[in-house]
Amino acid sequence: MDALNHLQSFVLSAELGSFSAAARRLGLTPAAVSKNVARLEASLGLRLFQRSTRRLTLTEGGERFLQQIGGALATLREAIAGVAEEGGQPAGVLKISMAPSFGRSYVVPLLGDFIARYPGVIPDCHFDNRQVDLIGEGFDVAIGGGIELTPGVVARELGHAHIVATASPAFMRGKAMPAHPSDLAQFDGVARRSAGSGRLRSWILRDGQGGEGVAESRPRAIFDDPDAMAQAAVMGVGVALLPMPHALTHLRSGALIRLLPGWHADSGPLSVYYPSKKLLPAKTRVFVDFLLEQFRQRDFAAQIRPD
Repeated sequence: MDALNHLQSFVLSAELGSFSAAARRLGLTPAAVSKNVARLEASLGLRLFQRSTRRLTLTEGGERFLQQIGGALATLREAIAGVAEEGGQPAGVLKISMAPSFGRSYVVPLLGDFIARYPGVIPDCHFDNRQVDLIGEGFDVAIGGGIELTPGVVARELGHAHIVATASPAFMRGKAMPAHPSDLAQFDGVARRSAGSGRLRSWILRDGQGGEGVAESRPRAIFDDPDAMAQAAVMGVGVALLPMPHALTHLRSGALIRLLPGWHADSGPLSVYYPSKKLLPAKTRVFVDFLLEQFRQRDFAAQIRPD
């Protein structure tokens, strides 16, 4: 396998532009990656990189070699991953990215059953309130919403996310209930900051009959996490526009009440994303299938519909 390791070190260093970035992907030190590349150069009798303290640049021969082996190496890696099983069972570390609140509430509770079913697979969970580069950052699976469907990425929908207006009964006591999204402007609110732009999010709510209106309240507190927003709303801080998956438990318990019934905003699908490969690793395939099965059995898509 030394030759394969040397080739992997070369290809990732070329694709990512540095030994350090390749080392992070491979779980090695930069010195080990550099040594692997040097050994490959020695075996080929060809200098693959021009090295400097600031840049790593492919030589002409290195560029030609990368074009010749890049696709073949990817196919070989997929084939090895596809048969990496213990006793006929999928095995290996499964690198998963998930939105923190959604992951803790809906995915982590399922992992015990998954691990019991597939003991050879080790979930390596990363909680990110951002859009990850599934392929570039080496994730096997990502779970959440708003991930860009770049070439080579597949999405399987778990349910559709909708935004609804909520508040605690104590906060609304003695106040007139809003009849239109524009009425929310008179209330203190729990606002959300976009992780990508840093701006406060605003939503256009629609009633399904052609009516629409901008839903904005007076910011009383600002968060970048919907679970924290829900908790603040339960405490009576103000009106919160929440994704249904994060509002559902509180609405069912009565800790929050729905404002503007019939009005909601569509924030897109919640999906499980994974790289599109001819030979999908068994660990990825069984996890995706397991997740879809569990969400379907729980009728998740119907539970988070706003009406």
